[in-house]
Amino acid sequence: MNKEHVHSKVVTEAAKQALHSRGVSIDSIAKIVYQMQLPYNENLSMDDCIYSIERVLMKREIQHAILVGVELDRLAEKKMLSEPLQSIVESDEPLFGVDETIAFGAVLGYGSIGVTTFGHLDKNKLGIIRYLDTKKEGSGVNTFLDDLVAAVAASAASRLAHRQRDLEESLTAKEINEIDHEEMIG
Repeated sequence: MNKEHVHSKVVTEAAKQALHSRGVSIDSIAKIVYQMQLPYNENLSMDDCIYSIERVLMKREIQHAILVGVELDRLAEKKMLSEPLQSIVESDEPLFGVDETIAFGAVLGYGSIGVTTFGHLDKNKLGIIRYLDTKKEGSGVNTFLDDLVAAVAASAASRLAHRQRDLEESLTAKEINEIDHEEMIG
């Protein structure tokens, strides 16, 4: 059997479309990233946050987590999961934890800053994360989506924190580009 790989550009676009189709814009995530990083970088712009999110969304681990999580939320909305998983996902059972585990796994590529920022966002639910987490019953299932958005925001914030340190250490543009390139592996 000849197994053809799905091109990474196709997967990147599918992940972005999955977020968009669920009402999550890059700008809504950027607002969270901006709020998280502004205290540490007074020169931060929304464009910086958007660029960082775009880079994060190019990572396969993030893309795959988004695609799996959004699909599970969609299946739960259509009542297509078997019981008891259907009830657990549909009600966002507090002891379920698989939604956080998938998102946590995706954020691991961005180090301890990413992990601690994800924990903060999971606990405090800023911006669109709060909206997704508190949607009224009957208006959709976002059991995985709120955590995935937190993972993207935490990863982008962590990435910005590392780039800020690179600039403070006077790394050259070439050195920063090499770090960016290395970061995209995986």
